[in-house]
Amino acid sequence: MSCANVPTYFGSMVFNDSVMRERLPKETYKALKKTMDAGKSLDLTIANVVATAMKDWAVEKGATHFTHWFQPMTGVTAEKHDSFISPCGDGKVIMEFSGKELVKGEPDASSFPSGGLRATFEARGYTAWDPTSYAFIKDGTLCIPTAFCSYGGEALDKKTPLLRSMEAINRQALRILRLFGHPVGTRVYTTVGPEQEYFLVDKAAFQKRKDLIFTGRTLFGAKPPKGQELEDHYFGTIRPRVSAFMKELDEELWKLGVLAKTKHNEVAPAQHELAPIFTTTNIATDHNQLTMEVMKRVADKHGLACLLHEKPFAGVNGSGKHNNWSISTSTGLNLLEPGDSPQENAQFLLFLSAVIKAVDEHQDLLRISVASAGNDHRLGANEAPPAIVSMFLGEDLTHVLEAIESGSTYDGQERVEMKIGVHTLPRFARDTTDRNRTSPFAFTGNKFEFRMLGSTFSISGPNVVLNTIVADALAQFADRLETSSDFTHDLNELIRETIAEHKRIIFNGNNYSDEWVQEAQRRGLLNLKSTPEALPYFISNENIALFQRHKIFTEEEMRARYEILLEGYSKTLNIEALTMLEMAKRDILPSVCAYIKDLSEAAAAKKALGGISCEVEKALLTKLSDLAACFYKKTEALDAALLDGKHCSSDPLACAQYYRDTVFAAMQELRAVADELETLVGDRYWPFPTYTTLLFSV
Repeated sequence: MSCANVPTYFGSMVFNDSVMRERLPKETYKALKKTMDAGKSLDLTIANVVATAMKDWAVEKGATHFTHWFQPMTGVTAEKHDSFISPCGDGKVIMEFSGKELVKGEPDASSFPSGGLRATFEARGYTAWDPTSYAFIKDGTLCIPTAFCSYGGEALDKKTPLLRSMEAINRQALRILRLFGHPVGTRVYTTVGPEQEYFLVDKAAFQKRKDLIFTGRTLFGAKPPKGQELEDHYFGTIRPRVSAFMKELDEELWKLGVLAKTKHNEVAPAQHELAPIFTTTNIATDHNQLTMEVMKRVADKHGLACLLHEKPFAGVNGSGKHNNWSISTSTGLNLLEPGDSPQENAQFLLFLSAVIKAVDEHQDLLRISVASAGNDHRLGANEAPPAIVSMFLGEDLTHVLEAIESGSTYDGQERVEMKIGVHTLPRFARDTTDRNRTSPFAFTGNKFEFRMLGSTFSISGPNVVLNTIVADALAQFADRLETSSDFTHDLNELIRETIAEHKRIIFNGNNYSDEWVQEAQRRGLLNLKSTPEALPYFISNENIALFQRHKIFTEEEMRARYEILLEGYSKTLNIEALTMLEMAKRDILPSVCAYIKDLSEAAAAKKALGGISCEVEKALLTKLSDLAACFYKKTEALDAALLDGKHCSSDPLACAQYYRDTVFAAMQELRAVADELETLVGDRYWPFPTYTTLLFSV
């Protein structure tokens, strides 16, 4: 497609606002917009009109089916397709779609992770249309974004709590804005722009790796001679196959209304990134799920495999997802925009103080929101933020807060003109603060970049936490200021107290350093290094009370999620261990034995000729035989660890701890021997593509 045509086909597969204005009666459109913008309930008669218009539009676009597209606790999307056809009595059919079918579906709730909320014999669940996220057409099917709940009304998905959290921050932020005189009718939204990192490898090589197929990461693999040491891949020239993939990816995403903006090579070989323009958090979450799905589909068309695992290759950087989060009003005001003089911008400083307070008081929840077996490989590996949560504000803003705390005057830092020594280049003003790529939660001008997310993550969970904890801080601020008799004085005192109480969370230095780990401990910050360490904090009394207070989760929903996440961790490691054993027993050991056999025969043939040295073969055979014996023992040890794991406690936490401490440790020991064997065995004997092939063949 021509670049000139982008505006004409952008959103062409989306039942968006312009389509609704064109196809819906004026009163129906107004009623639907009221539902979307103000959260008003939608009458079924209105839903019937919308459904008919939606169906007619979809059929014109070639759709034959519809589905309620939802996001269960699996971390991926789900869909059940129904056709529009309806018999009309003469052996023919008509295409129909009712308001009832639009607003409600009934998938089997017992077949998705529920943490005990649903049993096998309790199958009924419901999907409910989310009119705040536009319907779209994918693969000839009209996809209707929906929430998913059980027969009893418990949330079984990632969308429902996100929508609840957006309502919570809207309620509490409006209380603050009213104090500053903002007009009635204003709404507050959080907005997100999630940067998505990923790897592309040759599809044929991918299909020869059971570990990539079953787990998304390489469980074996010696480091190649060259990795990312030369730093020559980052922002480097994009190779033709990758460029063709990126071009089609953009086109497919643009059709779906996804605001794909930036694409480039990332740090590691074969690693890349896509970044979109900001949009509301709910839509950004839907769009990111679509982006990951479309990435895989388009890669397949180009003979590639898209890897979204956090750490597909040992020894090179893994992939994250940077969650750029901000707060805006329906009038277009960014509440985290400092303005020209942030020390004078009381509204900005109050919202900033709320975020500082929220992050400090709820470090545990932010860490939990990014916890998974895959992300544990990445956090703290000097390629991603550490597991310690802290905030970067930059020198200028930090000095403003220090001045407020101490009651002193801050003169401000002038924007300095950059002089780069080449007269033909344009001059430009240097920002008053640098960027810190090691910080987990960094202020970057008018937003915060939460950098701890893993690349496979739904961004829903982290944003549920962000919205809720900031809403809670704003609620406490509003409770205090709404009863104030001297608003200006009490506002200034509140900001000063908040800074003094929570400044420990602010750190502008190198988060990768050992010194920071020690300093963070001195400050009393949490360092939850693994998922089993982090998750128990989720169901603390304080956190249960927090989410109940803002009607985000019930206690039952929280305990269900706790179990789902722990079970997911154990199941992930179990699948990885079983895959390792299959590759070890059926692929690596036979290949090593075949190489030893051929070496032995070569040595015997040389010896039979007489007078020809066999020292090389003997030395290599000795080393290979010793390593093969060790490899076999490590295989047996992993087998035994898995067998013992079958008798794991019924306590999901104890089971996760066992997999971390015993099974994963055995996996690491087995891999170390295998990777050494790989460096000694002839290339034509090794049973699957090496890192050299995977990382450098596209």
